[in-house]
Amino acid sequence: MLWLTQWGSKYLGDQGYTPIEILRYYYGDSMYINTAEEISGIPSSWPGYDLTIGASGAKVRQLQEQLNRIARAYPSLPTISEDGIYGEGTANAVRQFQKIFDLPQTGVVDYPTWYKISEIYVGVSRIAELN
Repeated sequence: MLWLTQWGSKYLGDQGYTPIEILRYYYGDSMYINTAEEISGIPSSWPGYDLTIGASGAKVRQLQEQLNRIARAYPSLPTISEDGIYGEGTANAVRQFQKIFDLPQTGVVDYPTWYKISEIYVGVSRIAELN
């Protein structure tokens, strides 16, 4: 049996193979591939703009909820109000998160910070595990 490799699969992709064809190349036609109409429990993706002081709404509330859940595993991260308003408290929590995870300490949730928060949130909340 061949084992899937990064460069081997890239080579096949460059030749026009689809992801499913690449998997079948390595693991055979007898493998079962399941599909789903919808996946739940995954944090919503990047809102498309930086979150900073003055921002408000559902994305800010989501950010605050995720930071508070992360704070349970990382006690140096302060807990904040989950009010959907990006104020100084949220900015300070974001700065502390950025410090812990070696990101520029701006207090602004840019693209890299958003996805690092999502990654850590998934890890600490264990939503990626099957029950």
